Amino acid sequence: MDHVADAHRTDLMTITRFVLNEQSKHPESRGDFTILLSHIVLGCKFVCSAVNKAGLAKLLGLAGETNVQGEDQKKLDVLSNEVFIKALVSSGRTCILVSEEDEEATFVEPAKRGKYCVVFDPLDGSSNIDCGVSIGTIFGIYMMKDAHEPTLDDVLQPGKNMLAAGYCMYGSSCTLVLSTGKGVNGFTLDPSLGEFILTHPDIKIPKKGKIYSVNEGNAKNWDGPTSKYVENCKFPKDGSSPKSLRYIGSMVADVHRTLLYGGIFLYPADKKSPNGKLRVLYEVFPMSFLMEQAGGQAFTGKQRALDLVPKKIHDRAPIFLGSYDDVEEIKRLYAAEEKN
Repeated sequence: MDHVADAHRTDLMTITRFVLNEQSKHPESRGDFTILLSHIVLGCKFVCSAVNKAGLAKLLGLAGETNVQGEDQKKLDVLSNEVFIKALVSSGRTCILVSEEDEEATFVEPAKRGKYCVVFDPLDGSSNIDCGVSIGTIFGIYMMKDAHEPTLDDVLQPGKNMLAAGYCMYGSSCTLVLSTGKGVNGFTLDPSLGEFILTHPDIKIPKKGKIYSVNEGNAKNWDGPTSKYVENCKFPKDGSSPKSLRYIGSMVADVHRTLLYGGIFLYPADKKSPNGKLRVLYEVFPMSFLMEQAGGQAFTGKQRALDLVPKKIHDRAPIFLGSYDDVEEIKRLYAAEEKN
């Protein structure tokens, strides 16, 4: 055995150590947030394990139910949802949970109640499981406005009020990307230790990217600025090289690539979905929060995405997010159209 190498392995920056270090910078902190995050991390590990053996355990088949969005639920969706609800309730630190899979919000019973509200998509992109494409969990955390009986108003807040947001991607490796409002850090699960290790400290998105990511199958239904932007990506007027198109169709995977390599991810409104397709609370907000924390931007076609105020827990919105300069360009196109 290489004892020297093993000794080095105990000096790793695990996600627990990272969060405790952050906590120590706030003397008033009681550790509630750290406990909540450790329960989210546990949920991610559990789902990662289930995803890895989904084919073996026959977890791929449809659960025979449809979720509130009218999409067929897979057994793995149902399982992931239950895992996160149980992990979050048992943390004793949450009061309201909003999941993509549940029509109504879950209000935690008073005995197990805490001060945090968690919004999450337990398994985003689950229709891609069968073909081995990366899928993931997306989450955002709010704090109760004050000590009172929790109501839906506590989660129907603009995204800029989020305390923390992140996603866990289950792919060739299991990667958890997290922001607590002071930059973005990425952790990779070391299966031999069962621990998330800091592998991508202080992620900064490039100011401009060479990739655009959009479902071009919807092009005939797009509005003018989106069509013009994609046209400019393919046929730049300034003599620069065209952008490359990369579209996986799993939001976590597409946003993860955009965050690391730069560029822009677009899911615009169109004639079929005039309000956009992605859900505000647990898709648009957490990803926009991470993008801004990494130095990028997120825009809805009308306003900064994090300024939106959702009216219902499953509200949808268009979204353009990514490198600062690339989003700036789409903002200019929308501003020009408005002027005309």
